[in-house]
Amino acid sequence: MFFMSLPSVLVIEDEPDILSLVSHHLQLAGFTALQALTGGDGLKLARSQKPSLVILDLMLPDTSGQEVFRQLKADPATHSVPVLMLTARAAETDRVQGLELGADDYVTKPFSPRELILRVKGILRRVHPEEARVHEAGHLKLDLDQHRATWKGKELLLTVTEFSLLVQLIKNRGRVQTRESLLNQVWGYTYYGGSRTVDTHVRRLREKLGPANEYIETVRGVGYRFMAPSESA
Repeated sequence: MFFMSLPSVLVIEDEPDILSLVSHHLQLAGFTALQALTGGDGLKLARSQKPSLVILDLMLPDTSGQEVFRQLKADPATHSVPVLMLTARAAETDRVQGLELGADDYVTKPFSPRELILRVKGILRRVHPEEARVHEAGHLKLDLDQHRATWKGKELLLTVTEFSLLVQLIKNRGRVQTRESLLNQVWGYTYYGGSRTVDTHVRRLREKLGPANEYIETVRGVGYRFMAPSESA
């Protein structure tokens, strides 16, 4: 049995420290964090990756957050993606304006990362009320709410990155994932590590999976594919 995939959240934020902070807490909460430092890059990533939600800073270097929001809503590919606006503008008029544009929520800086994650989860519960939070393949089970991976009921001690990598592979089961795609989805759009980063983490992940390590197949010259033995027929 296979349940729905791990939600991805696109963070469009021009301050690297805040971008890193938000992405880190999203990953700790069990989400895939996608990153963009400009509105233009954010729009491209939203259209190509179809995130579950966008966290949008309103003050961006290349274009306003409001304009990015308008383009997201005007594009059929991203029209239904919920948006949480994140901004230093704390005035009530700015908040009202953001919500009137159609934003699903509005958080002002400085903010509590914990509260931000709760807001994200609240939006996703409203948008996807039936979204499953468990992945299973054979005896391998991933619980996203508890951020736990188990094999025959025994917990596997995975890092945040290893957990995210495993979920990314499982949600695309049967399909080859290139190293570049995995770098983008797991490490983020602005991560500049090479393909060796993916290979190293896959090797460590396989070591921790024990008998389930054979579920991850290497496709030479391309990347990796998740395929449980019972599904290979």
